[in-house]
Amino acid sequence: MENILDRFLRYVAVDTQSDPESETQPSAAKELNLLRMLKDELTAMGVEATLDEYGYVMARIPSNCPDKEIPAIGFIAHADTAPDAPGDNIKPQIIENYDGSDIALQGVPGLYLKPSEFPELELYKGQTLITTDGTTLLGADDKAGIAEIMNAVQYIVENPDFKHGDIKIGFTPDEEIGRGVVKFDVAKFGAKYAYTLDGGQVGELEYENFNAAGATIRIQGRNVHPGTAKGKMKNAILIGMELNALLPVEQRPEYTEGYEGFFHLISFKGEVETATFSYIIRDHDMDLYEQKKAYMQKCVDFINAKYGEGIAILEMKHQYYNMRKEVEPHYHIVEKAMKAMEMEGIVPKVQPIRGGTDGANLSFMGLPCPNIFAGGHNFHGKMEYVPLESMEKASKVILNIISLYAE
Repeated sequence: MENILDRFLRYVAVDTQSDPESETQPSAAKELNLLRMLKDELTAMGVEATLDEYGYVMARIPSNCPDKEIPAIGFIAHADTAPDAPGDNIKPQIIENYDGSDIALQGVPGLYLKPSEFPELELYKGQTLITTDGTTLLGADDKAGIAEIMNAVQYIVENPDFKHGDIKIGFTPDEEIGRGVVKFDVAKFGAKYAYTLDGGQVGELEYENFNAAGATIRIQGRNVHPGTAKGKMKNAILIGMELNALLPVEQRPEYTEGYEGFFHLISFKGEVETATFSYIIRDHDMDLYEQKKAYMQKCVDFINAKYGEGIAILEMKHQYYNMRKEVEPHYHIVEKAMKAMEMEGIVPKVQPIRGGTDGANLSFMGLPCPNIFAGGHNFHGKMEYVPLESMEKASKVILNIISLYAE
């Protein structure tokens, strides 16, 4: 049986960064390289698996308890990595028996992963950490989840006495750009309930997430020679900065936690003539979410009133809703996951996701789907890392959930 570390390292070696500017599904053809690999690996293990034109891998392990009525349970992870940091040519560092000291990220001289800045590192003394080399993200979000699911599948295949109902496996593209399951066929997948393996620290269990929208503001300026610009020039960069300054500073990600929402400026491109500001808008509370969207429109209206109609154009797209109201009526799926963690000596940490998962949209598509830890930290950036032991525990939790449903 291939160990989970080797499996994970193989997966992160494949560049699967999704592309928010693309309109195709999947957004980047290179995502299919890993998705094909996963489909082929499942088939090689004797598991019935398909890969469709949209990049969805679906697989089924039939029940070996024919005399029991056991609901079909799904496990889902996404193959793409975030566009927020470089995602190709990843060079993982393996730190065995971590001693609690600063970790040098060898690809960037002077760059360290420090417990003084990331105190969670203290939890992992004596464990094996997989980090980046400082030049890319790692891809534990969500290739750790994929490795954990595949590890569990291999265990089930190699241990026919392990009792289970129908098990459904799903791997998706484009989760990081909010389009992970837009063409996912829930009926074809065939699960009654499902879990995403897309959380962070060991014990995390989430069935609440942000309501989410993406917003792009395009500023049309007017450039003239600076020597004769008085009363004529409209500097798109400065106008955009003025608009951004209208958004409340205390509602930025770096100042919020728990259930608090935010406006997050994720990219800026500009010159005097034109500028583009891209944001994400998040809030757990639906009323506050709608207020945030309305406030951004109000800011745009203010700028247009000041500088001329059409100077600022806002495009806003809804991405996903808070899945809480879809999961709570089936709360037993949360309780099963809690018990599965406790069986491994893990204290469940039921908390809201300060983000989103494919499970949010799936829950609104009729497949209640809370989120389980995958073990990683500092997703979407060069400080990302995952403890090996956390991945091993997540894989065991999958098996425990399956066993609990088969009781």
